[in-house]
Parts: sequence; C-alpha cells; structure tokens
Amino acid sequence: MTDTIQITDSHCHLDFPDFDEERPAVIDRALEAGVTRMVTICTKLRLEPQVRAIAEDYAPVFYAAGTHPMSAADEPMATVEELVKLAEHPKFVGIGETGLDYHYTADSAEVQKQSLRVHIEAAQETGLPLIIHARAADEDMARILTEGYKAKPYSCVMHCFSSGAELAKTAIDLGFYLSMSGIAAFPKSTDLREIFAQAPVDRILVETDAPYLAPPPYRGKRNEPAYTVHTARKGAEVFGMDWPDFAAQTQANFDRLFWKVAQHEAAA
Repeated sequence: MTDTIQITDSHCHLDFPDFDEERPAVIDRALEAGVTRMVTICTKLRLEPQVRAIAEDYAPVFYAAGTHPMSAADEPMATVEELVKLAEHPKFVGIGETGLDYHYTADSAEVQKQSLRVHIEAAQETGLPLIIHARAADEDMARILTEGYKAKPYSCVMHCFSSGAELAKTAIDLGFYLSMSGIAAFPKSTDLREIFAQAPVDRILVETDAPYLAPPPYRGKRNEPAYTVHTARKGAEVFGMDWPDFAAQTQANFDRLFWKVAQHEAAA
C-alpha cells in the first residue's frame, strides 16, 4: 500500500455491473489507497448469493443484505427469519440497506414502512447493525426508528447521511452512527458538513456508496472504494482533526459498530 493510514469503506455496491469488468483491480486499488476493508451491500435479497460470493472471494470484503426502500414494492417482502438465517454466514455483518425513500417512491411508503420494521426486528434478533437509507422521509424515519428502539434496543448506521439536523439528532440520541459519503465533500454541502460537525466524532463512519456519489476530484465519474480516502480527508477537516487521528477514529468506530468484522479478523 502507498499509505500506511488505514480506513474502511463502510458501504459500497461491488456487485453492480459497473464493476464487472475490473472488480479485482478495483479492490486492489482500494488496498493501495489504504482502504483495507469494504462492506458491499445487497439491495435485493434475490441477489444475495452473488453478493455473498464476492465477500467469499475477496478477503477484505464483507457484506450485508436487505431490501432497498426503492425496491420494496417490486420485491418479495423480506421476513425476519430469512434475514436471521443469512446472518449465520461469517462475513454477513449488517442488516440492510433498508429505510424510507419518498423522493422517487413515495407511492410505496406503506410497503417501505413494513419492510423497514422487518429489518429492524432482524437487527434486534441478530445484534447486527441496521443500515439505513433515508431520503425525503425524515419525520417518518425518526418515528419508526425510535419506536423500534424503545421496543428493543438495536444498533444502526444512517448510511450516506444527507438528511436534516433533526433526524441527525434523533439518530445520535439513540446511539446510532452517521456515515459520510462523497456528498459531504461537495463544495455546496456546507449545511451538511455543519450537521456532521455537531455530531460526536466517535459516531462517524466513512463510505463511498460506490459506484455512486464520487467525491471531488472525481465527481461525475464512477465511484470506487479507493476514493473513500477523499471523503475521509474532508471529514478530518470538518472535525478539525489531523488526518491520521480522524482515520484511526473512524476505524475504531467501525470496529465498534460492525463488531462481526473485527471478530472475523481476530479469528483469521
């Protein structure tokens, strides 16, 4: 690796066709950049076998699975039992992504809520972190996450967080984590950076959401895990920290939330 500072891409989509032609090279570039671990996310449970295969083929890659809210109306409803069974795999480390998206798919709001509650229960049963996608649904999201937590505590990360300050506060108050994507590095994302700056730094993760949302200087191009470094360096600026210290903090945060990754590494 060209850089001894290590970080983790806590959310990417390595199964997407964008990577079919050079998946090994993409992972190699991540390792060269110091991105030593990646969590690849399955967004439709029928595709879980191929996402699992990527995690099995590449030592630095772990995976999570769930039904993306934008697919909730078109996919079979997940069951708690199904998700709990998947969690038996040693490299399955999180539940989701799930959540609410009213920007494009508000017409399926009720199905999305039902699916979200199933995933919350699976997170409660397994002890694995819930991975949340939230867009244009802050009020319902805050309410459902809080109701679930009051029924039985669980852990959670607000992936690619770009919502408002109130949802951020709700998440932090519940002990959840906020994940910074390339959006936080966009020049016009001043308000979002301020929301992150108000959060405890021990609740921050970094991610790419690759192949989407490449940070500067790659904005508009296909994103990949190696570019996590650019978002993480912006995160260090947001929190007024030296780059090595911020990187180490996000690593500790990731290990705390995604405990199964650290467990797997210790056993390897």
